Amino acid sequence: MEFSGIQWSQLEDLGFADDLALLSHNHEQMQSKTTRLAAASKGIGQKINRGKSKFMRINTIKENPVTVEGERLE
Repeated sequence: MEFSGIQWSQLEDLGFADDLALLSHNHEQMQSKTTRLAAASKGIGQKINRGKSKFMRINTIKENPVTVEGERLE
């Protein structure tokens, strides 16, 4: 698996991370980053609020959903 971006282990002192942007070049990268974020968050007792989370596509025609624990993000 190719790693890109920051190392998540460096984000240890986040009490609440309500504004976080994940940037990716394709759907697979975005899903991978979202899945890793959900797992890392769960490991420190936090979770992604799927009701408040959004994702945006730019310059793409694919409509594959990005999911967290099997549920689609808007």
